[in-house]
Amino acid sequence: MNTHLRSPSIRPQLAALARKYSRPGPRYTSYPPANHFSNDIHNLRPFSSNTKPTAPLSLYFHIPFCKSLCWYCGCHTFITQNSTIADKYLDDVHKEIALHTQDSALKTRPVIQIHLGGGTPNFLTPAQIHRLNDRVRTAFTIATDAEISVELDPRTLDVDKVSAFKACGFNRASFGIQDCNPDVQKAIHRIQPHAQNIAAIEMLRTAGMSSLNVDLIYGLPLQTPESFAETIASAIALQPDRLTLFSYAHVPWMKPSQKQLEKSALPDAEAKLDLFTQAVAQIESAGYCYIGMDHFARVDDELVKARTSGTLQRNFQGYSTRAGSDILGLGVSSISQDQDSYRQNVKDLKCYTTQLDAGTLPVERGYALSDEDKRRRTLIMELMCNLHLDFRIHSNRLGVNIPEYYAAEIAQLKSFVEDGLLTQNDHCIQITDTGRFFIRNIAMAFDSHLRTNEQAHSKTV
Repeated sequence: MNTHLRSPSIRPQLAALARKYSRPGPRYTSYPPANHFSNDIHNLRPFSSNTKPTAPLSLYFHIPFCKSLCWYCGCHTFITQNSTIADKYLDDVHKEIALHTQDSALKTRPVIQIHLGGGTPNFLTPAQIHRLNDRVRTAFTIATDAEISVELDPRTLDVDKVSAFKACGFNRASFGIQDCNPDVQKAIHRIQPHAQNIAAIEMLRTAGMSSLNVDLIYGLPLQTPESFAETIASAIALQPDRLTLFSYAHVPWMKPSQKQLEKSALPDAEAKLDLFTQAVAQIESAGYCYIGMDHFARVDDELVKARTSGTLQRNFQGYSTRAGSDILGLGVSSISQDQDSYRQNVKDLKCYTTQLDAGTLPVERGYALSDEDKRRRTLIMELMCNLHLDFRIHSNRLGVNIPEYYAAEIAQLKSFVEDGLLTQNDHCIQITDTGRFFIRNIAMAFDSHLRTNEQAHSKTV
């Protein structure tokens, strides 16, 4: 894209757009977003009750433990130095697996993806990693070509843990760099010398991991265009297969530890957009392809192929290549997703244990999608994944005339057209290069739930 992002003449235009469009809005890892889940879960059908017994399945395991708290973190975590606490937690996860696999159809469905998130999955010891893997492979049918991935923290990673993950079949790994600048690291309470990142990459490559991803965050305290350019350069020098550039989501009313970041200078919307556009130009100049919103990948990566073929999807883990699979979430706070519903587990460890000991699934909240929700989800995800919406194709697919049925929503796109963020005709919507940075705002035009609960979200810019 995009030499024009480096042009000084584009900066005032982007600054004005940042001021205009910076407002709270969802990231659309689901539709409706999780803040619309309800505690009234009695009418939810059993997970995947309407799914074919041969349909693919994805498994997500939430490992909530961390040895220290990063102040920017928006994840559900428990801070402890005691690794033995994970033994009891794995006991509970095994009970949850047993309850789900009482459904024989679920037990035999091909598992095409497994993902360990957190928290810090490498909080687990090698023995605990093997223990979880053994239980999963006994309980489920794992496809021979399954994508098995894990999120890692380089600060607590060692060769034994990498070897354990590899021995258990993990073939993808991701770890957070966030920012390489020592002053920024101090401000966010995450001291991570770049030597640790280099060591992590070397360990993972030596073990033969087929794909490596690094995460960065823009919008953190004390970040400047100059310092962040150095961070981007350091990350690119690691030659990861994928690179994720997250926008820091400041939600201190949900995560009180984030108030600590307010003691330092947080970039405003204009400064954040400046950091992002500079980073995008830098990343793309290094040969990475833009996937969507905050994801980049090498030309030959599966994400690029999925984007090209139209099979890219977006879920609670971000962008994914395996479209059409239900997601079974296990562990505290994890979210399951099938074609008709979402459901989220309890967030309290004691409550999680108590419900499992009673022989009940630890589901706390959920949402049953209406036919209208499903239509809007399709439109929003099409924009989020493909930056394009063909009215004719989706009118046939959804059984409604989109230009007529969603005339009011399409009318809301007028300002985006005027600002050069999208083009529109009688047949389709196409997001422009500049419009990519405001994709959340554009998608929000089709969100019928948004008006009642905007403040639950971080700002879009």
